[in-house]
Amino acid sequence: MTRRKEPERPLVRCAIYTRKSTEEGLEQEYNTLDAQRDAGEAYVRSQQHEGWRRLDTRYDDGGYTGANMDRPALRRLLADIEAGKVDCVVVYKVDRLSRSLLDFARIMETFDRYRVAFVSVTQAFNTASSMGRLVLNVLLSFAQFEREMISERTRDKIAAARRKGKWAGGMPVLGYGVDQTKLVVDPAEAERVRAIFALYLDRESLLDVVKELNARDWRTKRWTTRRGTERGGRPFTKCVLYQLLTNIAYVGKIRYKDEVHQGEQTPIIDSETFAKVQTLLRRNGRSGGRAKRNKHNALLRGLLCCEACGCGMTHTYTTKKQRLYRYYVCVQAQQRGWQTCPMPSLPAGEIERFVIDQIRAIGRDPTIVLETLAAARRQSEQRIVELTEERSRQRRELNDARSRLIELAATGLRDDEVSAVEERIRQAERRLTELDDERSAAAGELVSEAEVIAALGDFDGVWNCLAPQAQARVVELLVERVSYDARTESVAVSFRPAGIRSLAGGLTQQLEEAVA
Repeated sequence: MTRRKEPERPLVRCAIYTRKSTEEGLEQEYNTLDAQRDAGEAYVRSQQHEGWRRLDTRYDDGGYTGANMDRPALRRLLADIEAGKVDCVVVYKVDRLSRSLLDFARIMETFDRYRVAFVSVTQAFNTASSMGRLVLNVLLSFAQFEREMISERTRDKIAAARRKGKWAGGMPVLGYGVDQTKLVVDPAEAERVRAIFALYLDRESLLDVVKELNARDWRTKRWTTRRGTERGGRPFTKCVLYQLLTNIAYVGKIRYKDEVHQGEQTPIIDSETFAKVQTLLRRNGRSGGRAKRNKHNALLRGLLCCEACGCGMTHTYTTKKQRLYRYYVCVQAQQRGWQTCPMPSLPAGEIERFVIDQIRAIGRDPTIVLETLAAARRQSEQRIVELTEERSRQRRELNDARSRLIELAATGLRDDEVSAVEERIRQAERRLTELDDERSAAAGELVSEAEVIAALGDFDGVWNCLAPQAQARVVELLVERVSYDARTESVAVSFRPAGIRSLAGGLTQQLEEAVA
């Protein structure tokens, strides 16, 4: 009697995925990733009678956390699954694939879509059954809990180290190096730090000190991370210098949030010198808020830009023989020295009169009216296009979230994920309503030539009756940007479409509202 030949088993292509959170030991001849892969290969061999075959491609993520999906080998694995190259994924433990329940649900959704099985060598379950999914979710819940506990312990450890005055990692400041996890004084850099503090006490100006430091070609702290990445080594700016002068590490202390503790490192600056610098910084930095900072009613404050440097221009002034001289100064020139900009300063009166003349000319010259209206119309139309595109993206987001909610209801995942998806739906619906309102408003900003000419007919009479502060507020309302290019000695004025629309509705009423 002849035995019936058993049907041939279909081929099951198995990909083995391994992951290790830290890079320690990766250079060893045999490490944790190799151990995980050996266990996976042994499991695949035990299933050869079922048609299982191991793929030669390695999917190893060494030095990557399981808290997110930003891992190169995992991305390659998912791409190969979508390309139809994988039938089964084998891991040593579930948390090797992911420690986040939400990320794991997304990965399993991809597995289900492409009919890919999932196997854990040390945790027996079948993803095709509801009980198997329940076991997976319980395991992932504990894995996520473990990750959160590790994060809390790490934060507590950093806080405890700071309170004891220990260095808790990161990039050291200029003047210090790192030896056996402790900050140690770098003699050469420490001398530079002392010289910087002395320079500021002598010149009493951040900008003057920055210019001197850059003239000496002194740079910020240069540091090489464990991964070999070069950081720092850049020219000084006012902000960087201010941070250096206010860093309490130089007097041997450590800051943790709002707490200050005595540090283990040797001080570089004595307490008396440090206190003098802080007093001088506070005295030079006093400000009375927006109104006081604009006490001279600079019409183009926050509107004027230096086209050559690609940065803003700030208002400043000086007095000579009881006479006030106002200027607009390039921020880059102010931060890094006058030589960095082809035209570091502009007389305030001249550029302000030019902008006001441009506003007056809108109602006098039909050509300028057409050009201004065309520019305003282009801005409005571009804004409408951007809002329409964003609306389409939000609509897709809303549809995806609704589909996801339906899937969650079918799979029975935890309530917190359902709540997160419901919040996504509420946010998408709220944003869609806002986009519709913004699109309607942008469409309403389009105006006609006759409306603008009629509205600007009273500009001169009303403008001359306004107080200087009110004039500054009106310019801010009407003008979106003023660009000055020193290379071509040209000025470009961009108007706000909403402001022009308001002008068409009645200049006198608009100006009265601006003054109110």
